[in-house]
Amino acid sequence: MTDDRRQRGLEMMGKVYGFEFQDGPGAHFAATADHLFADIWSRPGLSIRDRRLLLLGALAAQGLSDVAEIQIGAALQNEELDEEQLREIALFLSHYVGWPLGTKLDNAVGNVLHKRKATTR
Repeated sequence: MTDDRRQRGLEMMGKVYGFEFQDGPGAHFAATADHLFADIWSRPGLSIRDRRLLLLGALAAQGLSDVAEIQIGAALQNEELDEEQLREIALFLSHYVGWPLGTKLDNAVGNVLHKRKATTR
């Protein structure tokens, strides 16, 4: 790991999630920052929004609605997707990943929207 690579990773993590990341300990954090974000999320050819859409599809297919909520919140925070688009994504994916898993994603969208609305009151 180079300091430059770690910094690029931390900066991309900030872009993806909409808030500043600090360096963290351990091999897992190192692989996340140095490889996943400095190398993979930073590659040319796809936008952050494109990558997030792909990731939402993969998470929905695996039923990982808790992790999807993180991506949904970041997509809303970064104004990459709005409520209508997120609901449409869940409906569309229901036809490809199965209705129960698509419904889990739609519920995740609802959970994130509910939490966001509760914090703005």
